[in-house]
Amino acid sequence: MSVDLNTVKNALTWRYATKSFDPSRKIGPEAWAALEDSLVLAPSSYGLQPWQFLVVENTELRHKLKAVSWNQSQVTDASHFVVITTLRDMSADYIKAFIRQNMEVRNVPHEALAGYENMMIKNIVDGMEKNYIRTWNHRQAYIAMGFLLETAALLEIDTVAMEGLDPKAYDRFLGLEESPYETVSAVALGYRSAEDKYQFAQKVRFPKDQVIKVIR
Repeated sequence: MSVDLNTVKNALTWRYATKSFDPSRKIGPEAWAALEDSLVLAPSSYGLQPWQFLVVENTELRHKLKAVSWNQSQVTDASHFVVITTLRDMSADYIKAFIRQNMEVRNVPHEALAGYENMMIKNIVDGMEKNYIRTWNHRQAYIAMGFLLETAALLEIDTVAMEGLDPKAYDRFLGLEESPYETVSAVALGYRSAEDKYQFAQKVRFPKDQVIKVIR
């Protein structure tokens, strides 16, 4: 695979946290399929994918979510709005389901994966404190979010990652209160408004030699 070395840098320089979307512009089906792939193919510890991504299309529901997101217009004006949720816990049953998926996709017997299964159950289900598992699951979700943001930038689709929201209210509106999943954050995706002044702001970052240190 050959990629122009400037492609990624240019895309990441171009992207910014979009404050105002053009509500008349929508992401096409092919581009959206690529964005979905970025979420499905995102890495996670042990490959467990302790997440679920809710694409909210319902206009009335998006207005309700806006009200519990500090009334940020991106919730309703963006082409697509994705709520990122993760498992509240991690169970042996979930791990066993993941192992069955491995068996099916890779066409291997359970005996070949039994050690991996037992190790995960021992380390995650039996070994971690319950409060830490939730934090661990949340961290996995941010890996997926990063993949979504970068893929969007490469496709010249605007995004804003949103933590300015009330997770419990989201859970209530999305019917998650009795489910295994809980809201962590959200991402609005679409195309910037021509009137969004922030698109012209210089990107502010610390110098590379300050944030990257090479240890030899």
